[in-house]
Amino acid sequence: MQNNIQEKIEQLNEKFDKINQKTDTHLEGLLWSKPITYWDYIQTDALLNLQIQRSTLPDEMVFIMYHQVNELLFKMILWEMNQVCHSTKICTDFFTERLNRISRYFDMLTTSFDIMKEGMEPEQYLKFRNTLTPASGFQSAQYRMIEFASTDLINLIDIRYRATIDVNTPYENALNHLYWQAAGKDYHTGEKSYLLSEFEKKYKREFLCFMEDYNDKNLWQKFKQLPINDQKNPDLVAAMRHYDKTVNITWVMGHFNAAKKYIESVPGSQEATGGSDWKKYMLPKYQRRIFFPELWSEEELKNWGE
Repeated sequence: MQNNIQEKIEQLNEKFDKINQKTDTHLEGLLWSKPITYWDYIQTDALLNLQIQRSTLPDEMVFIMYHQVNELLFKMILWEMNQVCHSTKICTDFFTERLNRISRYFDMLTTSFDIMKEGMEPEQYLKFRNTLTPASGFQSAQYRMIEFASTDLINLIDIRYRATIDVNTPYENALNHLYWQAAGKDYHTGEKSYLLSEFEKKYKREFLCFMEDYNDKNLWQKFKQLPINDQKNPDLVAAMRHYDKTVNITWVMGHFNAAKKYIESVPGSQEATGGSDWKKYMLPKYQRRIFFPELWSEEELKNWGE
């Protein structure tokens, strides 16, 4: 026991010497530090006080918490992506393991839509949604970053303008022609909606830096760095296809069907809270967003999202 303690002290000495610190100072600090608790470590009190309603309708709390859970899962996905995409020497086992983690998070997100679809009364939603205008889930910056980190930028360009975009296109020009611009931009006049203008005011600089950073190190580029034989491995290809389909079809359709239930629960033409043409923005058959087109057959690409 004594030898074990001495060994630990020597290891601590070595650790603190490397950063020019005194071991005895840190040991003294341990005498006065409080034991960690679950609620302090997880910051439970802070977390549970982040739900602020704008209305008096109880189901708005479901809506808020559901979206906050989504953002936490988006952060987990980006955490894994950062490790893969910034690895200087990517290996197949590491890539595959992290890809499976990312896919599990998205599987969880996809199956969770019933919480929102079945967990709110349409009458309440149609009332409190008016207090949210012009905010929209469209404005999730983390989701846009996940897209940038997943695929080559050309695959996120509005399909109508891809022929005008190439590797030499400035990032700002590419940003202005991303598929989701269609939800908040009049391409005839070039005018952007308040929804889109505020979104870009908040995140444009961050997006441009992120686009440049992941341009040559997104998931697809890292996949192409694996040994050729591994790129043809049926299990790995299936995992890539699963991720692509889950994010760009299954997840999107889950979101679409949940929105459809509430937005169309009253007669007449309805807009999303941000004012977008939500059907054309959300439906995969219109957007045709595909992260890894080289892994799909011509027939599959032709019928994407049908």
